[in-house]
Amino acid sequence: MSVTVKIPASLRNLAGGAEQVEVPPGRVVEVVARLSSDYPGLGERLIEAGKLRRFVNVFVGEEDVRFLNGLETDVAEGQVVTILPAVSGGGIQ
Repeated sequence: MSVTVKIPASLRNLAGGAEQVEVPPGRVVEVVARLSSDYPGLGERLIEAGKLRRFVNVFVGEEDVRFLNGLETDVAEGQVVTILPAVSGGGIQ
């Protein structure tokens, strides 16, 4: 089995247009490394200096990895990893 990684629209150009991809299970850092290997440029958009970029959220299931073990969070077979970049826009009127 594998792990499903959901790719946001803003990063799909780096993943060949795929909405989701399959990678082997492991820790989040290993999942991102595999994404980086399979889709050059994608990993560097997620991690900088060994940490998740400030405006990138990664969820395993429904849990934000920042509230779990961060990049060391385990991702088991069959789980879904969602990459969710924070976006700004709109305003308060």
